Amino acid sequence: MGNLWSLWQNFFQGEKEVKAIIVGLNNAGKTTTLYQLHLGQVVSTQPTIGSNVEEVRRGNVRFQCWDLGGQESLRKTWEMYFTNTQAVLLVVDSTERDRIAVVKHELQRLLAHEDLQGAVVLVLANKQDIKGSMTAAEITDALELHGIKGRSWHIEGCCALTGEGLAEGMDWVAQTLTSSS
Repeated sequence: MGNLWSLWQNFFQGEKEVKAIIVGLNNAGKTTTLYQLHLGQVVSTQPTIGSNVEEVRRGNVRFQCWDLGGQESLRKTWEMYFTNTQAVLLVVDSTERDRIAVVKHELQRLLAHEDLQGAVVLVLANKQDIKGSMTAAEITDALELHGIKGRSWHIEGCCALTGEGLAEGMDWVAQTLTSSS
């Protein structure tokens, strides 16, 4: 039934193309997230130097997903990718309580950038399978997500290794962007 609905949406509503960036600190699981969304499986990865790009489909939305390196020296180059971005996927390592303040700082930088003013924000609270990880509610509070005004945002607990939560998060992005057009 889901495939029939997808075909109906594509036929009557047309396919929507969306540019999305996947950002976060190094070792948060951005590349694992990208390939889990693209291929539905875990791919052996190395730290990203620069970017990876893949196409991901959700219903009648075709995402061009740019996975950007998260090392401190590379975060300064993120803004080269911001033009025409409609969705920001912020991957957070839920086990790294000591770096959540750095994530908050990077999120504030993203939200303030003029090229991202119209972008929706999906926070992926990754590594929920690990004992002692912060919950989505804890991350919401730490990042002060409820203070975000003038744009749509959502947080989704997930595990990039298993794919749990990723489809739900991307479905939210797809639905939010198609209902606003």
